[in-house]
Amino acid sequence: MTAAAYTDQGRGEALILVHGHPFDRSMWDPQVREFTATHRVIVPDLRGYGATPTLPGPAGSTLLGAFAEDILGLADSLGIDRFTLGGLSMGGQIVMECYDRFPERITRLLLADTFPAAETPEGKAARNAMADRLLREGMKGYADEVLDKMVAPYADPAVRSHVHRMMTSTAPEGAAAALRGRAERPDYRDLLTRITVPTLVVVGEDDEFTPVADAEAMHAAIPDSTLAVIPSSAHMPNLEQPELFNAALWGLLER
Repeated sequence: MTAAAYTDQGRGEALILVHGHPFDRSMWDPQVREFTATHRVIVPDLRGYGATPTLPGPAGSTLLGAFAEDILGLADSLGIDRFTLGGLSMGGQIVMECYDRFPERITRLLLADTFPAAETPEGKAARNAMADRLLREGMKGYADEVLDKMVAPYADPAVRSHVHRMMTSTAPEGAAAALRGRAERPDYRDLLTRITVPTLVVVGEDDEFTPVADAEAMHAAIPDSTLAVIPSSAHMPNLEQPELFNAALWGLLER
């Protein structure tokens, strides 16, 4: 287990939120502010991101299973037996891996702007090529290219600068290791049909990475789920439209 950097604020029922790629725990700042009055909110930096060191496994990769074991290890170290678990994008895939490994620990699920299918051969090649590029060139060129897909061009300039800053601050070694590991992820679609806890599926209305249709398919597959499509947002509705995102999350936490 990697010793993770994390924020742990508030008291009450635990809510653990897992950031996406290539971000850090500060992407959850609006949710930390919103929910710590009623919940114990824990937001880690994944291994290789933010202030948590990179410890890649074989072939320079970090598999989703390693991230999931880090989440479990953190919960254990904090004495948290059961918790609501949420994640966005890659974080959502890590959440699915967590539910596959230790469902008895999880009381509710938040799956935001993510998708359950395994990578295609073309996708594997693209992720590995991007990993090579990040190690060769660093993060800035990639961050410049994808900013308008991560957050909508019409998003608040402060949000856009925050997202760009997170991407360019990420260690290329950590981002590359996660890309290689994510290329090898399993198919979670069958898992979705076996989820037995209340689940919220969230997606930004203008998300190009994980379109609304993907979220609708996940919602249809998960028995006890609700779907929230957040208007005027792309891949990061928790930052782009935090009030609407938080309202949807409140609906899950109050179930």
